[in-house]
Amino acid sequence: MYQLDVAALRGFLAARARRGSNPVVARTVWLLGFVSLFTDISSEMVSSILPLYLFVHLQLSPVQFGLIDGLYQGVTAVARLASGIAADRWRQHKLVAAGGYGLSAICKLGLLAAGSACVVFAAIISADRVGKGIRSAPRDAMISLATRRQHLATAFGVHRAMDTVGVVVGPLLAYAILAFVPGRFDAIFVLSFAIALIGIGVLVLLVDDRRETESAPAERIPIDIRALVRHRDFRAITIAAALASFVVVSDAFLYLLLQSRRGGGPETIPLLYVGSACAYLVLAAPVGRWADRVGRTPVFLMGQVCMIAVYAGVAWLGLNLWTLGLCLLLHGAYYAATDGVLVAMVSGVTRTEVRASSLAALTTATSLARLCGSVVAGVIWSWRGPRAVVMLALAGTVVSLIWSATTLRKTDARVVETGQS
Repeated sequence: MYQLDVAALRGFLAARARRGSNPVVARTVWLLGFVSLFTDISSEMVSSILPLYLFVHLQLSPVQFGLIDGLYQGVTAVARLASGIAADRWRQHKLVAAGGYGLSAICKLGLLAAGSACVVFAAIISADRVGKGIRSAPRDAMISLATRRQHLATAFGVHRAMDTVGVVVGPLLAYAILAFVPGRFDAIFVLSFAIALIGIGVLVLLVDDRRETESAPAERIPIDIRALVRHRDFRAITIAAALASFVVVSDAFLYLLLQSRRGGGPETIPLLYVGSACAYLVLAAPVGRWADRVGRTPVFLMGQVCMIAVYAGVAWLGLNLWTLGLCLLLHGAYYAATDGVLVAMVSGVTRTEVRASSLAALTTATSLARLCGSVVAGVIWSWRGPRAVVMLALAGTVVSLIWSATTLRKTDARVVETGQS
């Protein structure tokens, strides 16, 4: 029986990286990309069936669905900030991230015990998202610390592209399981847990964060969050990102809107996730590269233009196969132009010693905004119907675009002037 020599494998990968002569995308980025790939296969198997499971299987109202979807999107907020501060203070990015990945994996088994108990299901979903909140900022900090500033958007684009492979594969697996064994949500939860363990194994056995821990003092490092909040560029980026997260409806609501307009069985909803994810997968890396070349703010603004086009299409166009595909393409383009690009923008204006804290503060703000946005969308859907949700999202995204263009127009220039990007 063969045994895996982890130390030898890590040494081999490190030697390969040294021969790469300062690659644009570091070995750490690639390995964390594989971690995210397997983790997102696991998590998207569950998230892609949530609209079907909650709306159809548990028969929840739009308000109840909006509350749970808001928890799914926003309960990570406090955990993100706490984990970012802890990772910076103790210089233990890998350890903190591993704890978050482990918690999310365990929650997949907890869903088996929840059954149809809505409160228990919501609690486990919340715990799963807490795990995501714990891992995200330390992981992104490891990516940014392993990358030169002028290549940050490229590195995050590559990572998000690998991450999105999981977003594509996860819903397809969920769809295949439900197609062959209808109603067997338990099979999805068990397989999701097993795949999550693979991602944890890659992180624990292969990712090496000695670059951060060996260059830092052993004692705790004080983190001044108030000084971070007073940072002009950081504050402008965070407010713009939070506003966009509030007005752009969550994926689950968007896919329910598309499904209600187009018709078809609810079991097709996971395929809509796949459509957006495929567009994101193709566009994430080249859009990140483009952002590093032409400026990250213009690319972020173009992402919001894409969502305005999506809402206009949902509101006024007939959703045949071609227009539905165009909406999903633009939806994926929105994520390619905002997700990794925003993280690169914040990484470019903040110091190394507060990198995880600053990224955690950014994602805390956007998570809270998504939570509020999902609850508001659920209330409006119940009160005025789905078309009102689309029209308000359209108007809100236009306002967000104008705000971002006004407040972020000089951010890239200041970064270049100070040599930070």
